[in-house]
Amino acid sequence: MSTLATGTFKGRAVLITGAGRGIGAALALAFAREGALVGVNFLSNAAAADAVVARCQAEGGDAIALPADVRVPEAVRAMVDSFVAEAGRLDAVVNNAFAPYRFDPEQRARFWELGWPSYQTQFEGAVQAAFQVTQAALPHFRQRGKGSIVNMVSDLVARPTVPYHDYTTAKSALIGFSRNLAAELGPLGIRVNCVAPGLVHPTASSLPTKEAVKDMIVAQTPMGRLASPEDIAGPVMFLASDWSRFVTGQVLMVDGGLVMA
Repeated sequence: MSTLATGTFKGRAVLITGAGRGIGAALALAFAREGALVGVNFLSNAAAADAVVARCQAEGGDAIALPADVRVPEAVRAMVDSFVAEAGRLDAVVNNAFAPYRFDPEQRARFWELGWPSYQTQFEGAVQAAFQVTQAALPHFRQRGKGSIVNMVSDLVARPTVPYHDYTTAKSALIGFSRNLAAELGPLGIRVNCVAPGLVHPTASSLPTKEAVKDMIVAQTPMGRLASPEDIAGPVMFLASDWSRFVTGQVLMVDGGLVMA
């Protein structure tokens, strides 16, 4: 089922990092349904990425599997240049990849148990990765005088239901990074926004979350359930499309009303 009007992204090229599973895979499929050529970035699981590519093609779009560690500048530049060479253009980037994390309230490290390397790992997965991908994509956006960047953050930055210190701090920094980019790149026709999901289930990261915690979140959520990966697709596609052509520097909460800004 299409999220926007059929063919919204026909003829357009969208790069999604961390798209081999979970939210990233759901985003790839949604963009493919709207006719996009999707760049499916992955770190190491080529079989999973190839399966996403096959599903994108079955949905009427097309896709290319793109291996790269998005923290490594040389790998990112090669990935972006390869995708643009194949697609002939670059219309949007979704920075979805992040460092592995377990959303397990009982087993999480308390602040006094954390060392700075835990924060550093999350900063590298969130901010450094977005930095590298944006640096590589920017020349292609500037050449066309337009483009959209969507950075995936979290509603935990506004309401730390569970204090996942290192993860949430890194996502908060990514919001600051995004707003500075929006201010700088707006005059160039390039928009930068964030999507902030709540707890999304099922994903590999949310599997350790206990049922009692899910029930607590659901009880506090006006829409009475957790988000699925597919629930995140529509908001991301909106911000990547011309439907949001006068929207930049924003953080869109997608958590059923748990956070109301």
